[in-house]
Amino acid sequence: MTKEVMLRISGVHFPDGQEEKEEMELVTSGSYFEKDGRRYIKYDEVQEDSNEVIRNLMKIEENSLELTRRGMTNVHMVFEKDKKSESYYDTPFGQFLVGIAATHLDVREEQDVLNVQVTYALEINSDYVADCSIQIRATSK
Repeated sequence: MTKEVMLRISGVHFPDGQEEKEEMELVTSGSYFEKDGRRYIKYDEVQEDSNEVIRNLMKIEENSLELTRRGMTNVHMVFEKDKKSESYYDTPFGQFLVGIAATHLDVREEQDVLNVQVTYALEINSDYVADCSIQIRATSK
């Protein structure tokens, strides 16, 4: 995998009590590196409504994905299969307690491609909100 990568991050949320799903997709460039047997991807995300930049760092291991976001919103989320994690999500609208219970985590690496799939239940302030999935695909530029 080269240092410069193209990222495609897509997510689906199935909100509690609603039949329609909410989808999102982000395509951007980033940087990839390895350290101490872990894979890292850094990328910036620009908020559509404010043009504020959020700096993101993903730490990927065989059995976990960690996402740290810094900027207009701040959070450190941990996705580990069959474990629940909680963290505070700081936003301009206040702070929320976010709970993540991952039920599936799959990390696959091929030459010049890294795929990560996560399925999890999302809680906000200890209330179940949605079942979610994220698919991350990083490819060498």
